[in-house]
Amino acid sequence: MSTPGGAPGITTPAVPLPGPRPIDIALLASVFVVAACGLLYELAAGALASYVLGDSVLQFSTVIGTYLFAMGVGSWLSRYFERQLPAHFLRIELLVALIGGALPAVLFLANAYVPSAFRVLLYGMVLLVGTLVGLEIPLVMRILKRNVQLKDLVSQVLTFDYLGALAVSMAFPLLLVPQLGLVRTGLLFGFMNAAVAVWALWLFRHELRRFGAHALACALVLAALLAGLLGAEHITRFAEDKFYQDRIVLSSASPYQRIVVTHGRAGHRLYLNGNLQFAERDEYRYHEALVHPVMAAHGHPKRVAVLGGGDGMAVREVLKYPSVESVTLVELDPAMTQLFGSHPTLRQLNGDALASRKLTIVNTDAFQWLQQGDDTYDVIVVDFPDPTNFAIGKLYTNSFYALLDQRLAASGYAVVQTTSPLVARRSFWTVVTTIESVGLQARPYHAHVPSFGEWGFVIASRRPWRVPAELPAGLRFLDAAALPLLFDFPRDMARVPAEVNRLSNQVLVHTYEQEWGQVAH
Repeated sequence: MSTPGGAPGITTPAVPLPGPRPIDIALLASVFVVAACGLLYELAAGALASYVLGDSVLQFSTVIGTYLFAMGVGSWLSRYFERQLPAHFLRIELLVALIGGALPAVLFLANAYVPSAFRVLLYGMVLLVGTLVGLEIPLVMRILKRNVQLKDLVSQVLTFDYLGALAVSMAFPLLLVPQLGLVRTGLLFGFMNAAVAVWALWLFRHELRRFGAHALACALVLAALLAGLLGAEHITRFAEDKFYQDRIVLSSASPYQRIVVTHGRAGHRLYLNGNLQFAERDEYRYHEALVHPVMAAHGHPKRVAVLGGGDGMAVREVLKYPSVESVTLVELDPAMTQLFGSHPTLRQLNGDALASRKLTIVNTDAFQWLQQGDDTYDVIVVDFPDPTNFAIGKLYTNSFYALLDQRLAASGYAVVQTTSPLVARRSFWTVVTTIESVGLQARPYHAHVPSFGEWGFVIASRRPWRVPAELPAGLRFLDAAALPLLFDFPRDMARVPAEVNRLSNQVLVHTYEQEWGQVAH
């Protein structure tokens, strides 16, 4: 046996590579940061698309798909980079830092000032960032291959890549968005990307041509991102001031939603992810219509559960009944109950209901809460946001209402807020049909709330619901004479055929989006 250039029968041993140098170890560490930053820009784009366009499953799916496709394009394009690889890596890092870091701020501003351009900017920036990130890893691997065995190179680079992705996927919803918000988070990670470029500038200072020009570019990008970081709150306020018609009193981001409270001629307004939840001027109409038809009909409710309604307004109405001994408020987002339990003005709006000794607050998913307990309640008030996405839509399914039935006392009543029977007629009757599908009796009704228009509700129970003889004193909207009128539906809101909303099909989310989309356009 022989080898090229060797004598017959003699095998020339392979010459081992010298092994990773400190510079290679530093470059591998940068892969961790690069991967973390890349995934964060993807998550930020998906979150913003969900806030603005709704249907989080659709938005995250399309954003992730676009981003991965762009990464593939970037990886393919990397073959055309043949010389000066460290310089190319540095420039790409600076571009990713600038474009990715600015992505949340640009999209926030676009939604406020040029909403028609939001989708174009969203997918354009995702494509651009994804392509640039797709270029990075192949370039790093080609730089490292001079000193690291291929089998070690691939395993090490991918290990750091996946670890960076894991770190940011955990930190994004639990720490970054709640503490910093999307705009500041994006700019912070852009700054980190730029820091990697500065690191590369130092590591390859002896290989780079035009070192001064590269150093100046790093300084300019870092300065721009630092200025953005310092002014992040002003950027967010500037965008939101345009989006909301009234002055913003406070705004915050939780892992679940963006919470904004404004103040104007209609008093205070609460918005969750840009959707109006109540207006101080007429919220009493909504909450009286939601709570009192079931509470008064029961007669002497002792144990009450409120699902959703973290603002405490429904709890305020429930506590008007002296017979009530305990109220359990199940609210997914602790930021809501903390805000409405601590802010002086908001506490005044809900009558300081969240401080009641009768109240127990449980911050968890209502679906899981129904599954995991066995206590029954005389009245259950269901006050969720409208089914704008699948996460909320599951709370309007037959599976949810079957669980609700199990937690109702034999003589108990539940009530569900059920969107507008005028604007979203099919959606409204889908909820009624779904409640009936689990064997409960459904009594739909509606009330006019100026901030929302005609709004619908459904009573669910095992026994027939009858109009109560009297209501608590001091109500501003309802009285015994007006209550029966809420159950009459004119022709344009009358029942239409509807499909049962199931976990397996979530037809309500699609129907709701279709009906409200016609109004928006």
